[in-house]
Amino acid sequence: MSEILNLKSYPPVFRQQNTGLDNTTKEIQEVINDDAVPVLDFQCLNLDELGEACKDWGLFRLVNHGIPVTLMSQLRDHARNLLSLTFQSKQELFTSPVSYFWGTPALTPTGASLSIGPHNINWVEGFNAPLSQLSQFHGGNPVLDWFRFLLEEYGRHLARLATTIFGAMAKNLNLDAEKSKSYLSESTGFIRVYRYPQCSRESEAWGMNVHTDSSVLSILNQDQVGGLQVLKDDKWLHVKPIPNSLIFNLGDMMQAMSDDQYTSVKHRVKVNKDEERFSICYFVFPAEGSVIQSSKYKPFTYSDFQSQVQQDVKTLGFKVGLERFKLNVTEAAG
Repeated sequence: MSEILNLKSYPPVFRQQNTGLDNTTKEIQEVINDDAVPVLDFQCLNLDELGEACKDWGLFRLVNHGIPVTLMSQLRDHARNLLSLTFQSKQELFTSPVSYFWGTPALTPTGASLSIGPHNINWVEGFNAPLSQLSQFHGGNPVLDWFRFLLEEYGRHLARLATTIFGAMAKNLNLDAEKSKSYLSESTGFIRVYRYPQCSRESEAWGMNVHTDSSVLSILNQDQVGGLQVLKDDKWLHVKPIPNSLIFNLGDMMQAMSDDQYTSVKHRVKVNKDEERFSICYFVFPAEGSVIQSSKYKPFTYSDFQSQVQQDVKTLGFKVGLERFKLNVTEAAG
């Protein structure tokens, strides 16, 4: 009975995982299990180690971050319960400012064709919560009010971590202190809660296809199921789940700010045939109107970047990203 109820909570296309799929097993690159991701201690942050991780990896694991374990577990449990509601209930209950998505968070339009096969969408659903707008979120409903409270509390901790870590990065990069103040804005922060449904044909679907984040920083809190993989030296590596640690990864905005010294890391998420996977990610961006100045790229704002990404996805079917803003050799020399 529980399996039937669980299936009703999935978007319809995910319930059809055992029917009408291509029987051809797609080639999957070898993935290395040895997790050598750099580990940094927030309580005694080493600037040299931080710089090396940002240059060589584009991500690192943060421990001793100061977020209460109870808050992290309560948020995961509450999100898991809300995602177990029926598909229809989630569509009706979460509209604004916290919205429900399925498929590809930023790219799949609401109401995407339910006949789409698993090769064409990401095997994921979740909630998108802009932290600056949470005061507008469904007052009077005790369940949703508690969810809002947990998101707000968690968001405050993540903003603290992001601001401190970014300040250390800016120091390492010798960024102009006044200019870099607008390069990361707490008001832009939002949280995405993800559920990756189990999929019996795990060789034919991805929880999240290969991509880079468009953010300055992204901070991931993942459960113990695993599935995150990162590209390092042209090889895919598993990022093992370690309790009470956070994964920081750098986005496109950080790479541009650093003149390509730091890396916007390519990553993807593998689905699991036996278990669902849950994760919670915080994203933060430059302030609205803040112009990113770089020796490698034409001056642009995040809005410019976002508009270009949306246009590319619409016309090409994929994100091009920073390459759209790259200076040519003559421009860079000038």
